[in-house]
Amino acid sequence: MTQARMDLYASIHKALRSFMADTLGAVGRMDAEDAEERAATLAQLRSLLDLLEHHAQIENEFIHPVMQARRPGSASESGAEHERQRAVLGELRRQADGVASGAGAARAAAALELYRQLSLFVAENLAHMHEEETANNAVLWAECADDELAAIHDRIIASLGAQEMAQVIRWMAPSLTPYERASLFGALQAKAPVQVFQGLLEVARPHLAPNDWNKLIFGIAAAPLAA
Repeated sequence: MTQARMDLYASIHKALRSFMADTLGAVGRMDAEDAEERAATLAQLRSLLDLLEHHAQIENEFIHPVMQARRPGSASESGAEHERQRAVLGELRRQADGVASGAGAARAAAALELYRQLSLFVAENLAHMHEEETANNAVLWAECADDELAAIHDRIIASLGAQEMAQVIRWMAPSLTPYERASLFGALQAKAPVQVFQGLLEVARPHLAPNDWNKLIFGIAAAPLAA
């Protein structure tokens, strides 16, 4: 069997796809006249938009310079797409504010338009992520050894604050296969302080089916933490 290469995109993109799909569904079914539901849904949307913007910044900072140095021009298209996406994210935030401040028929119309524009953005971003996972990975795998890619991954993880890391784990953990999930938490267990590792396990637990949780605990050989 061929050994799988280090993939800087796969796991985080699974998390983002799940977060986008969940948020798109929430915006689509939102009762815009229910103040509590409206506030919660728009808060989730803004959280998604913030994470997507920061994710693009991370790729710009940690991945694209390596691609450009090894193969000039190879990250130009992705970088340009990130700039375009940044403008779209700003427009989605503006539309969300319009839903929050509107009333009656105008608010309902604004909510529908927000849903439609978010749908288009999600569709475009899904295509963008596929391009990164194929074309960009082809460059990285041709030009970098796995230990270099692992070092980039470690720098990315080190750049995340505790709140953002918890948010990523919340969406990533239920989006991975059992093997991927166990590998993720095995790496965290090896590198993170015990309290941080346990905290991230507890972030993931409510979002995992019982069978998935049991597989995770078995996979990382940490049965005492299951109690």
